[in-house]
Amino acid sequence: MDSLAIEELAPRRTLAGVEVQTPTPVENILTPDALEFVATLHRAMNPTRMALLAIRARRQEALTQGKLPEFPPEMKSVREEAWQVAPIPPDLQKRWVEITGPVERKMMINALNSGADVFMADFEDALSPTWANLLEGQQNLKEAVRRTIELTTPDGKSYRLNAQIATLMVRPRGWHLNEKHVLVDDEPISASLFDFGLYLYHNVHELLKRGTGPYFYLAKLENHHEARLWNDTFNLAQDLLNIPRGTIRVTVLIETILAAFEMEEILYELREHITGLNAGRWDYLFSVIKKFRNVPGFVLPDRAQVPMTVPFMRAYTERLVQVCHKRGAHAIGGMAAFIPSRKDETVNRIAIEKVQQDKLRESGDGFDGTWVAHPDLVPVVRPVFEEVLGERPHQKDQLREDVRVTGRDLMNWTIEGGTITEAGVRANINIGMQYLESWLRGVGAAAIYNLMEDTATAEISRAQLWQWIRHGAKMDDGRPVTPELYRQIRAEEFEKLNTPGSKFEIAAQLLDELVLSDQFIDFLTIPAMDFLD
Repeated sequence: MDSLAIEELAPRRTLAGVEVQTPTPVENILTPDALEFVATLHRAMNPTRMALLAIRARRQEALTQGKLPEFPPEMKSVREEAWQVAPIPPDLQKRWVEITGPVERKMMINALNSGADVFMADFEDALSPTWANLLEGQQNLKEAVRRTIELTTPDGKSYRLNAQIATLMVRPRGWHLNEKHVLVDDEPISASLFDFGLYLYHNVHELLKRGTGPYFYLAKLENHHEARLWNDTFNLAQDLLNIPRGTIRVTVLIETILAAFEMEEILYELREHITGLNAGRWDYLFSVIKKFRNVPGFVLPDRAQVPMTVPFMRAYTERLVQVCHKRGAHAIGGMAAFIPSRKDETVNRIAIEKVQQDKLRESGDGFDGTWVAHPDLVPVVRPVFEEVLGERPHQKDQLREDVRVTGRDLMNWTIEGGTITEAGVRANINIGMQYLESWLRGVGAAAIYNLMEDTATAEISRAQLWQWIRHGAKMDDGRPVTPELYRQIRAEEFEKLNTPGSKFEIAAQLLDELVLSDQFIDFLTIPAMDFLD
């Protein structure tokens, strides 16, 4: 559709203080009643959202001054009392393999058909939030719920849903983001409420009619107060739509170090709506670097030298299983991001062995399921959980009462033999720049070196570079990581990657800003949004 047709289809409009800033490329999504619904949620919840974001900033300042996180003393009774989350819906009982991906039409069809138990359609880290991507994503979800989604490519290849598909979950963007294309009372609407509200409004009754429900993943929470805000949002939304409270069901990603100290409290605040927690490993590592970036002497080695078996990652995942099963919730493991090669069976064999070992660890630790990023990994991972679980849909009977994780365990940064290498510096620059260039082109799930990368990878890459430079960290050959070394390697990698018509020049400028800024930029998506339509 050309730009003139888009203008005629849905011109800029204002509805009771709600203004859509950009012509909409999709019909029947930003309807007046849908806009009124999301605006009502925003007006009710945004003051608390802004207050909680201010608390994030104050907690970061406290960390900088040496005040370490702790299990909230005021919530001690919650941790000691006997309570359980609400019973879990039938179609979320078995979650052995969950596949994730953006709300792009072809990828959604393939994921729903993949044989996975759950598909998480992502508006967050795997989506570049262009205006077209966001609205087309909502339309794709409407069609997926109604099983009418299909695609015929220019070469005549057709994609349609199978009779049996994965259970659909949706991940809206985090509390920290705004949606600049829609103003409510002259301020940008919360991106979280925009994504969540539109999907719920358009699909909840159809989902219930089909015997399922509105299921969500919640990203980037830092504490139980932010979970409570989501719970208040769900209750208001359910009341407005005349559906019973508890209809909405969610899984929370524990992907920040501060949330790891409040797992039980997060479950408690969402106990009428929550089904489980997920070990969001890559964002968790980014959060660790970000939150403790100013602590003297705290420097992590190359990203490749920080597996899930190092002490702080091990403590985090074991505690997650224990807390979930104690409260009747599912524990879902982390991402296997490998993309099988069509050409190199040696690469496949080595990578698949690593994936299997990772999933053996998770299933042995008591996880009830795990994540993959590519349909070809579904048949690789499923037998691992089948071997452990047999006919059982989950293993919540594994209470892991042997686990005794302390705050010190969650912050045990010991990594035996860990080093910073020039290869690690170069990889962070190269992969960070490649991902940013892809994101700027509107592609948020990027295949890079046989891995499906999302925003979390770029966040870790640029955070490590910032940290190493600020701490004057030395590589294994004795050279310090300096701004000059960064600029030299960045220029070399840019020359390798840059091609006519690409967005590598903007990507390189963004990476420079993220790495060389005196002040750490909390999320790369915030400055990068200025370059998206």
